Amino acid sequence: MNLTFSSRELRDLAVAWVVLGVAFAIFFAGGGSRALSMLASEGLVRPLLVSLLTAGLGFLLHELAHKVVAVRFDQVAEFRADYNMLFLAVMSALIGFLFAAPGAVHHRGRLTKRQHGLIALAGPVTNGLLALVFAPIFVAGLLVGSPLLSLVGSRGVAINLFLAAFNLVPIGSLDGRTVLDWSKGVFALTFLPAAALAIYVVFVLGVGF
Repeated sequence: MNLTFSSRELRDLAVAWVVLGVAFAIFFAGGGSRALSMLASEGLVRPLLVSLLTAGLGFLLHELAHKVVAVRFDQVAEFRADYNMLFLAVMSALIGFLFAAPGAVHHRGRLTKRQHGLIALAGPVTNGLLALVFAPIFVAGLLVGSPLLSLVGSRGVAINLFLAAFNLVPIGSLDGRTVLDWSKGVFALTFLPAAALAIYVVFVLGVGF
């Protein structure tokens, strides 16, 4: 497998990663004037670092997973950032909610429905695995009494579970639509547990917020 990155693709990945980090930092600080005053008084470095390591990393590895599987199927695949949507992500975070669609991996070549489905599934599965990676970080933070470690761990779990479930929703251009078109069984076995776990952890337990 020949996995290569053009200079434009590396730039788009880096810009999307940083802008999403900023957007999530503003969002978790409360949005609007509250966020700006909080970040001005407490500094942007720590909130931005947490967002880059959680939301930013979740996004980055999600897209890279799509690319890796596409290239595995002999596709020409590259990530392209959507700069209008990145701007919207920051503006929506300032208002107090977050809408993030930073870009996508575009690929070309002949594919079967199964291959299309596996490429789409790779992103949400990666987010699910990342949630598992962040879980022991959260526990370790609690055990050693480190608020920063606990925050990174809990937010990493919450954001990646949310990303996995959200991207498996079978509407529009989301990954779930492609997975469902390929296999109803695979869709049910991935979307239903992802959605249930995300709802329980994020909205019932309130982990990460």
